[in-house]
Amino acid sequence: MKNFKIVLTVFLSTSLMFIAFGQTKTDVQGTKIKPEFLTKETFKKKVVDYKSGESNDWKYLGDKPCIIDFYADWCRPCRMLSPIVDEIATLYKDQIYVYKIDTQKEQELAALFGINSIPAILFVPIGKQPTMVSGYRDKAQLENEIKQYLLSK
Repeated sequence: MKNFKIVLTVFLSTSLMFIAFGQTKTDVQGTKIKPEFLTKETFKKKVVDYKSGESNDWKYLGDKPCIIDFYADWCRPCRMLSPIVDEIATLYKDQIYVYKIDTQKEQELAALFGINSIPAILFVPIGKQPTMVSGYRDKAQLENEIKQYLLSK
C-alpha cells in the first residue's frame, strides 16, 4: 500500500507539472524553443530603432526574417494561437526569429503599428517592407504565410 501511494504521488506530481508548465515542442537536440517577448527597448534593438512621433524609413535590424505576434492575455483567439506560434518557433528556428508583444504592456508599440484587432502578426522580411495580418490562423495558414512573406525569393 505504501508503494502504491508513492507511485501515485509521483504520477500526480509529474502530471501537474506538465499541466502547469505546458508542453513545449523541442528541436532535434531536445532544446526548448520559445518566442522571445519584446519590450519597446528590445524592439528598438532587434527590429527597428524608431523615434517616437516620427515616421522613419523601415530598416529592419535582424539578420534573418521574423514574425511578431501582437497579443493580449485576455484575448481568446490569441491564447489559441499561442501554442501554434510556439511550435513555429521550433520548426523554423534556423530560418526566422519569432517574437511576441503584449499589447497591454507595450501600448506604444501597438499604437505605432495601428493594432486595433488582435491577434495580429507582423511578417518582417529582410530588405522588404513588412506585412501585417490580423485574426486567428491555424498552423497550415501561418506556415503558408511564412513561406509567402518571408521565405520566398
